[in-house]
Amino acid sequence: MAKNLRMKSARAALDLSQQELANRVFVSRQTINAIEMGDYNPSIWLCISICKALGKTLNDLFWEENGDEQRT
Repeated sequence: MAKNLRMKSARAALDLSQQELANRVFVSRQTINAIEMGDYNPSIWLCISICKALGKTLNDLFWEENGDEQRT
């Protein structure tokens, strides 16, 4: 699984720490880290929660785009 740099970038753009995002979506900081590192494949519900917290769409953060290897 590839790193999710789009999620990390969106989080950083809002000046949110991994812990702050984790608190907003009711998971641990380690879960957010694992998603960003590509070590964890989140459920669709968690993906939606993360998107809402970051003001992004599923396409923005999780779906493969133009052959990118960013799928989670």
